[in-house]
Parts: sequence; structure tokens; C-alpha cells
Amino acid sequence: MSTTNPELFTPLSIRSVTLKNRIAVSPMCMYSSEDGFANNWHLVHLGTRAVGGAGLVISEATAVSPEARISPDDLGIWKDEHIEKLKEITAFIAEQGSVPGIQLAHAGRKASTSSSWKGGKYLSLQEGGWHPVAPSAIPFNEENPAPLELDAAGIDKIISDFKAAAKRSLKAGFKVIELHAAHGYLFHEFLSLLSNKRSDNYGGSFENRSRLLLEVVKAVREEWSEELPLFVRISATDWVEGGWNEEESVRLAKLLKENEVDLIDCSSGGLVPNAVIPVEKGYQVGFSEKIRKESGIMTGAVGLITEADQAEAILKKEQADLIFMAREFLRRPYFPLEAAAQLGTEIKWPVQYQRAKPKGSR
Repeated sequence: MSTTNPELFTPLSIRSVTLKNRIAVSPMCMYSSEDGFANNWHLVHLGTRAVGGAGLVISEATAVSPEARISPDDLGIWKDEHIEKLKEITAFIAEQGSVPGIQLAHAGRKASTSSSWKGGKYLSLQEGGWHPVAPSAIPFNEENPAPLELDAAGIDKIISDFKAAAKRSLKAGFKVIELHAAHGYLFHEFLSLLSNKRSDNYGGSFENRSRLLLEVVKAVREEWSEELPLFVRISATDWVEGGWNEEESVRLAKLLKENEVDLIDCSSGGLVPNAVIPVEKGYQVGFSEKIRKESGIMTGAVGLITEADQAEAILKKEQADLIFMAREFLRRPYFPLEAAAQLGTEIKWPVQYQRAKPKGSR
């Protein structure tokens, strides 16, 4: 075994929280809730990844209100009754030596659809759906009706909903909050000129389009402990001419850093259905590198990162501070245990699994 720790297994301290390694379980929608409640599926799904050795385990996109859900089956944190089961889950994650995180989300115009395996189609009121809201009355695609354009009262409610969700997240035992401002959901819709045609203080200029996200960040920080990390996931580009782009992402990252955000989780796309995205291994790592170097904020890389040596190279090249993995964790829930062996280092295994460790390991 190597006497020097690989970068992937070097601890990362952010405020008062220390991740034991640089591997994070990215939020992945499970579409397995009823009325927003977590259940044993979430306990086992998230708990297994903690047993598998991830430094940070982030829950799926968790709706801050019923109308913020993508589907009726989404996880939620809009009422106090949601806290009890979430608290059980975060306690188990922490017992495994991992840090529990939550992604707070509002789906915007992409709300009120059926779960992916039920077709992912828009749900009318008669089908159990609701009226989606957005910065402008522009539908996501030709099949969807136009969303309701948010007025001042609607915007104020969204800020309040996120603030209340942050307070509940703290009570539920989460140690990291990530705000979802990517993939064509509400905050991303405000950021991009393709979906935001407003003429008030929330539309037009870069500063105006960034306003809602910054207001929510400030509101969340009022409830979220100063000792705990706050992340924001963004889509660094829309992959469409005239849409949100890398340069705007760097500007936004600088503003977020000034407003006590600790890390930018760098994804891309999702705003419009016709974007041509050059998907390949590590295709979004360049965004993480650019934002990190030009804004000075910590970043996370995500997107078809599937192997230990690939993740290690990203960190060694200083392209990111944290590696987020999603689908690979569905395939390989114990990825960190495998990765440590592949990189020639020793990490702690659950005592219950000790007898399965490779020969030569302690």
C-alpha cells in the first residue's frame, strides 16, 4: 500500500465540517415518496452509499413546497412532519463516518410531471398535477402548457419556502445544504435569457437575473448555521447560443462566494430540450476548472466520472476540490472501497465487512 494518500482520499474541511475523502454522492431523484415523506427506501439507498465509504452523501432534490416538486413522488421538506424520518437517515449516515447533505430544490416550469418510469409527461390538474410557476410564461417544451409567471408575492413565497426548508434541514441533522440552480429548474430559469423575459428587477441584466438566487442564499444563511457549508449547483452553460454561458457562471460564482457560498457544483444543460450536448467522459470537468481558477471558490466536478484514476487525475490537476458521482453510485454503491484499493491506499472498512477486504489489507 502507498505511504502517501491519494488526493481522492485526502480529507476536505469546509467551515466546521470535514469530509473524510473527496467523493460525494450526487443528488439522484428516487421518485419514491408519498406526500414528500422519506421512507425506508431512502434510508437504505442513502445509507448504503455511506456504508460504501463516500465522504458526503447528498439526498435527492428535495422540494421546499408541494408545487416545487418535479413529480408527485418527490421527496419534500415543506412541513415539520417530514423531519422525523430524515433525522433517522442523517443519523445513520453520520454513524458510518459520512456527512449527510440535502439538495433544496424548486422545479419551476419543469414541475407537475409524472415520474420518469411513468412516462415523465406533464400532469394536468385532473391527473393530480398543479400549475407550474416560472420567471416568464414560457413552457419547457411544446407538449407542456405555459407556466404561471411569478408575481412579487410568488417570489416572496419562494424565498420564505427556502428559508423555512433550511431551518428544517438543520433540525433534521443535515450538515451540508446544496441549492439546486441547475438543469432548467427555477433558479436556472431566472438566470438564463432563454427562459427569463421579465422587465422588472428579476429580469434583463445579469444582476437582475441573479437576484432571486442571491436573495435565497441570504435567506438560507439566516437559518443555516454559519459553521456549516452551503453549496450551489449550477448549469455552467445551456449549450445553446444566446443562453447562459461559462463567463456568466464565473461572474455568478464570484457573487456567490461574496455571499457565503462555499462550493459550486458544476453541471450543465437541462434548460431547453433541443440542446446538443457533447456527452463523453468528464465532459463537464472544464467548467469546474474554469470557475475554480477564475472565481477562487471551491468547485465540484460531475458528469461521467466513473473510475478512480480519472477522479484522482481531476484533483491532481486542480480542476476541482470534490468529485460528485451519480449513476456510477447506482451501479457501484461501494465505489470508494474499490477506489482505495485501486489507488493503493488503506481506508477504514465497516467492521461488518472486514472479512471481505482484499488480501494484504489491514
